Amino acid sequence: MRKQGRGIISTYQLDEGMMKNNISVKDFGGYTEEWLDYIAACRSGRNIGKYDVVIGGVANDRVFDTIELFFDGLIDKSVAIERLKYQKPNLQVCFCSQEVIDNYLKFIGSEMIS
Repeated sequence: MRKQGRGIISTYQLDEGMMKNNISVKDFGGYTEEWLDYIAACRSGRNIGKYDVVIGGVANDRVFDTIELFFDGLIDKSVAIERLKYQKPNLQVCFCSQEVIDNYLKFIGSEMIS
């Protein structure tokens, strides 16, 4: 049980038809060199705001060690990708524009959990 009390889960519905509209969607589809370059750019604070929605693997605890080794220059990109190819990505969706949130994401409801 949480010391701070209860949590809240909010549920949203995403209109996946947006990908057929004039919305710029980048779906990495896995841990690739392009994904690693994107993560490196994000982590270094570079503005890479050319997409409205980005879908890709989370740089979570399972892959963090490999990413850190790459960022520290201890392994090169090809070794990092080779190590990551055995990890199944936990996908995340990043909404990078308010337009997408306003027009394609619908709040369904929320519930308290213990």
